[in-house]
Amino acid sequence: MTDFEIRKTQAADWFRSLRDTITRAFEALENTTDSDRPAGRFEVTPTQRDGGAGGGGIMSVMRGGRLFEKVGVNWSAVHGTLGERAQKAMAARGVPGMAEDPRFWASGISLVAHMRNPHCPAVHMNTRMFWTPGAWWFGGGADLNPCLEYAEDTAHFHAELQRACDAHDPGYYDRFKAWADEYFFIPHRGRARGVGGIFYDDLNSGGQDSDSWDADFAFTRAVGEAFLPAFVPLCEKRRVQDWSEAERDAQLVHRGLYAEYNLVYDRGTKFGLETGHDANAVLMSLPPLAKWI
Repeated sequence: MTDFEIRKTQAADWFRSLRDTITRAFEALENTTDSDRPAGRFEVTPTQRDGGAGGGGIMSVMRGGRLFEKVGVNWSAVHGTLGERAQKAMAARGVPGMAEDPRFWASGISLVAHMRNPHCPAVHMNTRMFWTPGAWWFGGGADLNPCLEYAEDTAHFHAELQRACDAHDPGYYDRFKAWADEYFFIPHRGRARGVGGIFYDDLNSGGQDSDSWDADFAFTRAVGEAFLPAFVPLCEKRRVQDWSEAERDAQLVHRGLYAEYNLVYDRGTKFGLETGHDANAVLMSLPPLAKWI
């Protein structure tokens, strides 16, 4: 096994372990949320790409829980050859060698949570590694999507992400926050889909050497590990608040914005569908209910 095959395995294994950690934490939140409903549990389904020849993953979805109306925490490790459109898009982004060799490998975790209580914010997080014969890089981030905004919740979420960034590079937070503000913007609505967070892609900070890989993987782990401290306290604080029908209506309208963004603009949605990954896993980010005015 080559050094880089070992690194691929290390990354894929860590993304899967993060999935396990988060699903356990979310089921624990279900257990401690006061409700007449049964505590929610994840339904776990294996997924395959191209009949299994191109890898696959684990789709974990909880529906109808006490706290989580719908949440998906998916892990995947896939490989193969990019289709012509995806190959051209990668080449246009400047991926070395992509115009000549469309082979790829990718692994990561993707999470989207839609909450039952409108006072609890929806949230998204993902971290991933991508490899081609000419390059490798990491990407990811997290962003908060409340329908009813609380300034102190936004400040807490951003503070945890900044702490993760600052431990690795003092310039990362400002750079990746600005990237999130740009990326998670809905042009046809003229507004952001939430209150932001961080987003990064194509992270290969020092070229194709092992020291750079170690540092960039360590940062990506830090982003993943910051997620629960950033999000869980908000759930614990807001899940006890009563809500009105008007607040529920506002939540459903806001979910419509989330659905529009993910179907029209999101890179991960486009990549997953274009490369033949399980459509249910790719589209697990869509809310269980939404409303348009």
